[in-house]
Amino acid sequence: MHLLLIVGIVLAIGVVGFSLQNNVPVTVSVALWSFDGSLALVLLLAMGLGVLIAGLLSSPSMIKSRWTRSRLRSQVSRLEQDKIALERRIVELEAELERLAPRPVQEEPQRFPGLRALFIEGPGKSKE
Repeated sequence: MHLLLIVGIVLAIGVVGFSLQNNVPVTVSVALWSFDGSLALVLLLAMGLGVLIAGLLSSPSMIKSRWTRSRLRSQVSRLEQDKIALERRIVELEAELERLAPRPVQEEPQRFPGLRALFIEGPGKSKE
């Protein structure tokens, strides 16, 4: 805000200096219309008209870019909310998968065959 004020004051001082140095009377004719005034006034009017035309020509693109920016911000916000919801759903599904996953069956440890089995089956015989 302060920078804009400083630029405006410097511009105003420049305009006053320009108009004091260029006070020669000139005649401007456009089609059937004629205008007499100082050179500074004619140049300032031409510059003001140019700024006005440039502003009018650029305003549709500025409005469109603001609309697009607003639409994209709302889309980003919506997508971030969707992302949070999907992350919650992933956590829920992982918990359910963990709950439903089959548990490995622990095998019963092999017992020592004992003396009876050794004598009946013999040390080199297999259980077939």
